[in-house]
Amino acid sequence: MVDLELDDGVAVVTINRPEARNAIAPATMDALDKTLDAAEGARVLVVTGAGDRAFVSGGDLKELAAIRTEDEATAMAMRMRGICDRIAAFPGPVVAALNGHALGGGAEVAVAADIRVAADDIKIGFNQTALAIMPAWGGAERLAALVGRGRALMLAGTGSVLTAAEAERHGLVDLLLPRAAFAEGWRTLAKSLATDAAGEIKKVMGGSLSAEEAARCFARLWVDDAHWDAADRVLSRTKR
Repeated sequence: MVDLELDDGVAVVTINRPEARNAIAPATMDALDKTLDAAEGARVLVVTGAGDRAFVSGGDLKELAAIRTEDEATAMAMRMRGICDRIAAFPGPVVAALNGHALGGGAEVAVAADIRVAADDIKIGFNQTALAIMPAWGGAERLAALVGRGRALMLAGTGSVLTAAEAERHGLVDLLLPRAAFAEGWRTLAKSLATDAAGEIKKVMGGSLSAEEAARCFARLWVDDAHWDAADRVLSRTKR
């Protein structure tokens, strides 16, 4: 249901329910939580879906239809919001590899990542209004932070579904790749981000550090052997 691949500092979490277009059911939430536990310690987290039709198609309506009371709906929303918060709070860079359409709750999972890489034939949309509901997993707030409050309200309020190219123009997708190059492209990006430096950059970009704390992030990298090894390589080239 949710697979984990660990590869040289990169943790790849794959929602593997292609028969349900990778929709999120209660059991999927449990599996995601456990998989995120197992991914701790990786330098980069990638979230993707199985197959090429859907990244995540939203909540699994067949299973979530059993929820009928406000208290039950609140509990479900808070459960999945907590998981999206865990994705967003991952210490290293988080990449959403949009292998297929990201709709409704799927778009909310996508914007919990730091970076969205998409195959150029996918669509993405906060289309919960088609079911007379709203984003409940933190996606509305994250969408507003990404594209601005007015544009976010227009997109989520109308339930617009964007092509990959439109999403890139709106700032909702960071990198578009041809379908044939998609798998190799997101893996190359993830591996290039699997460094201590990228993790410290993410920490500073969070905006919660003081100037001195940010400087100390830099200083820790400066005194590390990796910095001096890299500096020596640069200096040796300049001496040639």
